[in-house]
Amino acid sequence: MSLTRISLVVGSWIVILAQVMISCSSPTGTEVKVTEWELIWQDEFNGDADKPPNSDNWGYDIGTDWGNQQLEYDTDRIENVALDGNGNLAITAREESYLNRDYTSGRILTRDKFESVYGRYEARIKLPTGAGIWPAFWMLGSNIKTVGWPQCGEIDIMEYRGQAPSTCYGSLHGPGYSGSNAISRQFQLTSDRFDNDFHVFAIEWNTGSISWSVDDSVYHVVHKGDQSGDWVFNRPFFIVLNVAVGGNWIGPPSTYTSFPQTMLVDYVRVYGEKK
Repeated sequence: MSLTRISLVVGSWIVILAQVMISCSSPTGTEVKVTEWELIWQDEFNGDADKPPNSDNWGYDIGTDWGNQQLEYDTDRIENVALDGNGNLAITAREESYLNRDYTSGRILTRDKFESVYGRYEARIKLPTGAGIWPAFWMLGSNIKTVGWPQCGEIDIMEYRGQAPSTCYGSLHGPGYSGSNAISRQFQLTSDRFDNDFHVFAIEWNTGSISWSVDDSVYHVVHKGDQSGDWVFNRPFFIVLNVAVGGNWIGPPSTYTSFPQTMLVDYVRVYGEKK
């Protein structure tokens, strides 16, 4: 059964009819539900070069070692997080001495600015490369300050190890299935690398499941009940974009890792199901 994705643009309004089936029924004659999405939040990262991202949308985590033995110090400087003037956000990891660390980078998030539950969350991203470079597009439960991690839940829409530039990962963390026991699956490009061009990384999230896709190719689906602990994905989450350096999942940079390394984000968009 073939699939198509249709975008309708009328003035400044964008409505997406996602996963519209060319055939309206399955081979057995069962009716297939058509999901219609409408845009509810976005950042297109338009603006002059060397300007910070929109403060109405994004705040910063400033500091180091967020529990993964990362090596960078994340800052709010434009050297690490800034618009590039070509419609992209640039998060740049640099090798430099800064507050007793040998690297700097950036980590931005929508906490207390935009938090939502269910829908389609996507970003078009060109990834950096090199051993020890760990970019991610992910989400955390907005109740993290009261219940902690992993009870708050974590949805990794895209994680990537710079030493394996053709492979990305989608993962789910929660109580009883976090860290090395996360529910995870990898997606691999067959004849390309993620640092060569932009790709769209997305999840579609509803009350009973979350699915992951790259360029609209679904490669991972987790249903409520698949996990060993509680399903905690029924409350609002916020979005995080960052580029870590080193860490216990990826290891340190090698002598062959060149700096600076930049993750370019063309856009982040969130869609809700059209009523």
